[in-house]
Amino acid sequence: MSNSSTTTIPSYKQDLQGLIAQLSEMLPAEALNTFNQDAQMLAETHTAPLKVKVGEVAPKFSLPNATGEVVALQNLLESGKVVLVIYRGTWCPYCNLALSSYQKILPEIKAAGAQLVALSLQTPDQSLDIKQKNELAFEVLSDGQNEVIAQYTTVFKNGEAPVQAMKDLGIDFHSFYETNEGVIPVPAVFIIGQDGKVQFAEFASGDYRERTEPQAILDALK
Repeated sequence: MSNSSTTTIPSYKQDLQGLIAQLSEMLPAEALNTFNQDAQMLAETHTAPLKVKVGEVAPKFSLPNATGEVVALQNLLESGKVVLVIYRGTWCPYCNLALSSYQKILPEIKAAGAQLVALSLQTPDQSLDIKQKNELAFEVLSDGQNEVIAQYTTVFKNGEAPVQAMKDLGIDFHSFYETNEGVIPVPAVFIIGQDGKVQFAEFASGDYRERTEPQAILDALK
């Protein structure tokens, strides 16, 4: 595993400060206020969202990647542990920041004998978009019918206020999905061992601005 003198492990919390400053310059105050209120409300609503705990068998899946090729958990586990990151969507700046942070520790994840996989409810086209935008060199899978994600973490209907605020900014939330259910997951990170059991399960908060630190993933892989 690379030692810390050759690699600087990114701090999501630190990078988040930069993103928040950027968004406060880019977005109208009213929209930002709507999103922040939504995040605070979700922190209070989702205090224990995880559906699978450490030591339990991870729900199996076979899902399409960004180019529509089916990827099975079983096959991934044949070559090592799997770090599974569940995120909200391409439209979520905090998801883009988190996935880009995890991309930076991909060499360390691989050195620990694991591979990284991200998963959302979006279409494969949107998976491809987030992959290209953030230059992600790991699989980004689509669970378009919500057959898998709800077995790992809580899935809920996105609020009317944030959806409308996105619309006012010219972003059609529903266009990212196959179904018009309008549901999104509480972001979470799991590490699945080769025996198919969960070795690490974490959500940072129901507040989607908070995410699992890259260092926490590396520590759990040791």
